[in-house]
Amino acid sequence: MSRLWRYCLPWRLRIWLATLYSTLNKLFDIAPEVLIGVAVDVVVKREDSLLAAIGFQSLNTQLLVLGAATFLVWLLESLFEYLYSVSWRRLAQSLQHSLRMDCYERVQQLDMSWFEDQNVGNIQSTLNDDINQLERFLDTGANELIQLTVSTVLIGLIFFALEPQIAWITVMPVPIIFFGSRAFQRNLGPRYAAVRDAAGQLGGTLSNNLSGIATIKSFTAEQAEKQRMNALSLAYQSANAEAIRLSSAFIPVIRMAILAGFLGTMVWGGFKTLSGELQVSAYSVLIFLTQRFLWPFTRLGQTVDLFERAMASTRRVLNLMETPFSVRDAQDALSLTTSFGSVSFNRIKFSYDNGTRVFDGLDLQIQGKTTVALVGGTGSGKSSLVKLMLRFYDPQGGSVTLDGRDIKDLALFDLRRRMALVSQDVFLFHGTIRDNLKYGNPDASDADMIEAAKSAEADGFVRQLPDGYDTVVGERGQKLSGGQRQRLSIARALLKNAPILILDEATSAVDNETEAAIQRSLHRLAHDRTIIVIAHRLSTIRHADLIYVLADGKIEEWGDHDALLAERGRYFQLWQIQTGDVA
Repeated sequence: MSRLWRYCLPWRLRIWLATLYSTLNKLFDIAPEVLIGVAVDVVVKREDSLLAAIGFQSLNTQLLVLGAATFLVWLLESLFEYLYSVSWRRLAQSLQHSLRMDCYERVQQLDMSWFEDQNVGNIQSTLNDDINQLERFLDTGANELIQLTVSTVLIGLIFFALEPQIAWITVMPVPIIFFGSRAFQRNLGPRYAAVRDAAGQLGGTLSNNLSGIATIKSFTAEQAEKQRMNALSLAYQSANAEAIRLSSAFIPVIRMAILAGFLGTMVWGGFKTLSGELQVSAYSVLIFLTQRFLWPFTRLGQTVDLFERAMASTRRVLNLMETPFSVRDAQDALSLTTSFGSVSFNRIKFSYDNGTRVFDGLDLQIQGKTTVALVGGTGSGKSSLVKLMLRFYDPQGGSVTLDGRDIKDLALFDLRRRMALVSQDVFLFHGTIRDNLKYGNPDASDADMIEAAKSAEADGFVRQLPDGYDTVVGERGQKLSGGQRQRLSIARALLKNAPILILDEATSAVDNETEAAIQRSLHRLAHDRTIIVIAHRLSTIRHADLIYVLADGKIEEWGDHDALLAERGRYFQLWQIQTGDVA
């Protein structure tokens, strides 16, 4: 709660105002019971009533004053109910929006290594369901807690002012209710934390299964996945059942404590009224206020339940927002205005968090405005170089420089704006082809977009689609073939017009004819940008200016295509295997 209160600093004035409206509403909500006592006093004492004592001698005048006071009380009570309802709901909306956006911004800043250890569905559950739990509490629960506190204090003061002996009997159940609530709260907290964790696991599996539905169908794993979902859903149901069982026991216990207080007031107060020790009007007020005093405690269980759900969710949200990350802008990050595109890896030492060593002192130079290819087997470190270049990771030793500047000294935005990545795992957003192509350069003209599509050999098939460039591609581009998605990904990178173009197995999903066309386009573009190509298909990189052959995190060979063939080393062996010329 204290962590949430610190986060709520910009909204504290609004919180105090909403609290004031809730307090005033409860004050005027209790007033009618007091007016009932005044009315009884007028009927019983007539010219000797309280109203007569303050100057209203006529009975008719007393009744008119009483009616006017009642009207004013109900009017003000309704006004403040409207104000607190609007205030808390608007506050809930503002806070949940800000919390969700701040949390999402934090998620985007987290290291790639963090994402590799996370379940996407669990993150989605935190950003959506958990924040909604807090919103639901602010909508209703916060007001109920405030009004319960106000009514307890105010009615308690009235009781002690009218009849201290009866007041002690009435308030006697309150400590029992209070400490019982604390005990329930302590026991409910861990159970609702388990509920939120189970919800995250369930949401994560749902997200994965829906994304991988084609794989599930192709492996006829529908029944197995149904059983897995059934187990997770039952685990969520079981976690909820534990919390429900405990929270449901709260209200019956509270009702018995309330009954004891109500019976004490009614019986003991009746005896004192009959004996003349207590006025009839005071007894009437006590009877009515006893129920108003104790009955709200029956909702305390639901409010505590709502509060604990919200706090369990808020804890997950704030933990996510406080997750540390290492890849960030330097304090005095430099901005880039131009870039020649020269990249150097200097004595790089790099291991992943799981301990897998990739590089141990690697040196590699890429001259600006040249085409450089990286070749090697799986695990040789090709894609790791790209991740280091984009600062998805930072090396444990050595440095990566762009045009002679350590990329750690550059603003991340400037660094990544100067690189365009086309990966083997193409990701297209749900939207039109136009939206996806202009994703990295929203201000690009349609003419530039079409030119980039032509360079990637995508314009032809796009124009054959029913809506052309306004065709919706579906989630992850599922309405298109793999080759079409790949060509759009290349066009998107070209339209970004970055000084460095990185192709990570970018032509793996296209046919030979399209690959040849893309190579011709890249050859035309190569004179004004640096092109880094990672490829298993050596035909893709045979015209590169320089080819590096990596093995076990080291550079084993380098040179152009002809020079490497002449060396008859690893590259020569790979070429023979791919061309079928193996002895």
